[in-house]
Amino acid sequence: MAAPSALPRCTPTPSPTRPLNGVGGTGEHQTSRGVFLTWQDVSVTAVDQKGRHAVILDRITGCARPGQVLALMGPSGSGKTTLLDTLSGRLGADMNGTGDILINGRRERISYGTSAYVTQENTLMTTLTVREAIQYSAQLQLPGSMPPAEKLARADRTIRDMGLGAVASSRIGGRVCKGISGGERKRVSICMELLASPSLLFLDEPTSGLDSAAAYHVMSHIARLARTTGITVIAAVHQPSTEVFDLFNGLCLLANGRMVYFGPIPEAAEVLSLIKERQAGFFTKLIVLTKRSSVNMHRDIGYYWLRFAIFFVICLCIGSIFYNIGDTSFGSIQARTSLIMFITTILTMTSLGGFPSFAEDMKVFRKERLNGRYGATAFVISNTLSSAPFLGLNCIIPGAIVYYMTGLQRGIDHFIYFVAVLWACTLLVEGLMMIVAAIVPDFLLGVVIGSGIQGLLLLNCGFFRLPDDLPKPVWKYPMYFISYHKYGIQGLYKNEFHGLAFEDQQNRSGYLTGGDHILKNNLQVEMGYSKWVDLAILCAMVIIYRATFLAMIKLTEMNGPIIKCGRMKV
Repeated sequence: MAAPSALPRCTPTPSPTRPLNGVGGTGEHQTSRGVFLTWQDVSVTAVDQKGRHAVILDRITGCARPGQVLALMGPSGSGKTTLLDTLSGRLGADMNGTGDILINGRRERISYGTSAYVTQENTLMTTLTVREAIQYSAQLQLPGSMPPAEKLARADRTIRDMGLGAVASSRIGGRVCKGISGGERKRVSICMELLASPSLLFLDEPTSGLDSAAAYHVMSHIARLARTTGITVIAAVHQPSTEVFDLFNGLCLLANGRMVYFGPIPEAAEVLSLIKERQAGFFTKLIVLTKRSSVNMHRDIGYYWLRFAIFFVICLCIGSIFYNIGDTSFGSIQARTSLIMFITTILTMTSLGGFPSFAEDMKVFRKERLNGRYGATAFVISNTLSSAPFLGLNCIIPGAIVYYMTGLQRGIDHFIYFVAVLWACTLLVEGLMMIVAAIVPDFLLGVVIGSGIQGLLLLNCGFFRLPDDLPKPVWKYPMYFISYHKYGIQGLYKNEFHGLAFEDQQNRSGYLTGGDHILKNNLQVEMGYSKWVDLAILCAMVIIYRATFLAMIKLTEMNGPIIKCGRMKV
């Protein structure tokens, strides 16, 4: 284990190991010039309801110096947050801690106002402006003897120190309107803890959920504040970007509750590179992610099973309404086209119900992506592989009910094509909704945008308005050709009408109209290629949509959400 050079050597006074929570003292030795915090042989054991013990931290030693930022890093479950809670005196009642924690070389509790702890979650009143939230907090925290004007002045100074002057009059925002950005929201949380001018600042995942630019802005302000005020900062972080990593002065690297490295940042590169080398390979991650996603989908009732039940019931209703339209009367033509259009539309529209689950998956992905567990490519491929079988089941069983109750054209090959088109359309819409989930931060807004896009594409598919009647600018070119409904319904039209002949019973002339004639003249279907080309185009669009989803993920990683509510000025 390397000895720190950028930080002082950790040489607390030796003493017998004793409970951490029993340390006494009033904190009179803590000075405004900064706090030098050291800890030696810190161990934490958790006790469950059955009395079983589990070691969370095992003999951790380290130190933090005034004016510098120490990073606690390591994979999930390594003990970062537990160590942070232990050092800040927030260890839970179900955990037992032993070891020595020294403040400026003395055993004493951290007094109120000396330290501040910023949790991972931002718990803020969304209707307040940044200035209002911090001013109210100042009035609650600062002594009653302090004049109100001085409290407001300190609040304004803290706002400037954290670089929030430009958004001081903006509302924080919530689910309906996002207001300020995630990075700015995190800085507001930090501002509230800095009002009492603490000498120690503990940060739990200050960059979690932020893109690289926002994370850098947050940590750069913290590092500058530490340099200028002499505050001691200890932050538990997952794998940060290179720019953020360079802002830290020292590193405490944990793995499985043990300390792997403690020392300056420049010497940590080799250790960190060795621990990445130990990560699982791409295909191992892909298999694990696919399995995990499959289990999640199987257990999520609303994600697929409720949609399956609804579509099953709808297909029974459709089958009874269009029961046995398989005769060759001229009047059955409209029934066939209406059935094909409706079954294609209603199945794809049920994919809107899965958007909340997509949004939750994106939250999990962004958190784990920031932790460096896997990349966007593995996430997209695994999601596709895990969802495809269930979507196929969702098409085969209800699709069979509709197909055979209504008496569509016989032949197993026709039925297989029918199901394949429904399957491709469902996969395609899932990809579309994932694109929306990647660029829209709010699931309610995402459902509205997703349904609007589908409605617009549906309007230009050639059913409600025949292709030749569509206005050529915009609606025919290009909207008609990028609407996936066009290829779905025209492929199913060809699957059903090709090879049939219909008798005009109204004129009683006995004249038979061929299915190809109806396709070309009545429905204006493009007959220059077969139905299999329509299916191939749908499959290609599935791939394009998933590739677009991947591109949008990478774009939002760099720049944050593409669509977000504007800041409200008051």
